[in-house]
Amino acid sequence: MRIGVLTGGGDVPGLNPCIKSVVHRVIDDGHDVVGIRRGWAGLLECEPDNAESVAACTMPLDRKAVRTIDRTGGTILHTSRRNPGRVSAGDVPSFLAHRAHGDGPHDFTPHVLETLDRLGIDAMVPIGGDDTLSYALRLHEEGVPVVAIPKTMDNDVHGTDYCIGFSTAVTRSVQFIHNLRTSTGSHERIAVIELFGRYSGETSLISAYLAGVDRAVISEVPFDPEKLAALLLGDKAANPSNYAMVTISEGAKSVHGEVLLSGEADAYGHRKLGGVGKELGLALKEITGEGIIAQELGYLMRSGAPDSLDLMVATNYAVMAADLAVEGSRGRMVSLRNGTYINVPISVTREGAKRVDVDALYDSDAYQPKVRHVGGKPMFLY
Repeated sequence: MRIGVLTGGGDVPGLNPCIKSVVHRVIDDGHDVVGIRRGWAGLLECEPDNAESVAACTMPLDRKAVRTIDRTGGTILHTSRRNPGRVSAGDVPSFLAHRAHGDGPHDFTPHVLETLDRLGIDAMVPIGGDDTLSYALRLHEEGVPVVAIPKTMDNDVHGTDYCIGFSTAVTRSVQFIHNLRTSTGSHERIAVIELFGRYSGETSLISAYLAGVDRAVISEVPFDPEKLAALLLGDKAANPSNYAMVTISEGAKSVHGEVLLSGEADAYGHRKLGGVGKELGLALKEITGEGIIAQELGYLMRSGAPDSLDLMVATNYAVMAADLAVEGSRGRMVSLRNGTYINVPISVTREGAKRVDVDALYDSDAYQPKVRHVGGKPMFLY
């Protein structure tokens, strides 16, 4: 067999160890692995009859190629947010221009299927989040053997309690929040820390919970700036060091406004999030008159090497996925449920993104994590 592996969407710590473990497991059984560069873009942009194009879009993977990649973050295969099923007119590869009819978006899935056949790829192991795996589901429905690995620092893929990248993102966030106490306390200010997480508030909620932050604003619950300001003033006054802190999800919105979006929509219909922390900081300054520190952690959350949990899960997910692919399984996604490694139908990703269970985990009036009884809950309470 020849197994194809790719990484799509945002990078997270743990991708390289995952790739390495897939390669080792597949090669140990006498099969071959080929890496697809830049996510699904590699299959979209590959011209099978052009050797230079094939070399630019794929990467043969063996033990020598992956020997040291697990020591660093990111992905040696690179990544993108391209969707071959929805290609805008400006993104159509020149060699496919004759197959683009109308204004678009264009569906080049037939070309992807031809490319997989010409490259001799018998099964695909895509590593990604909801968007990447939504196209994996499309290929499964087109008859391609697919075994998926869930990856996203937002931890919002249905069908699994855990996605590669989440633990490291929270670990980084807690560390940076504690570091930020130095300046916030020294200047007796209010700190607003904006965290990645798109429309899931889990990174804000769990980071605030573990770092002991005064308040946490999440995407699922619109916030009232006046009410939040009053709460933070009370927190600041009650703190012997005379400062307060609040985390906020990048996808959060005020009761008076909308989610802050910028730029054009990507191939999956998403526009860029971000800036709500700065806006909240300006509002808090106007309301309270206090000094404000507004800090976006952004890409720092998803950069660098994985922590031990992400290293463990990435490695085990890879071994499971490789086992399933070699055995001939189709349309599966590896998963963690109740602390146990299992696999589920990839169709569960169609259910959309997971969201915080507000009733169980969040005090919407106080803008705080509300974790009282953890018995029976998954490790990350989600």
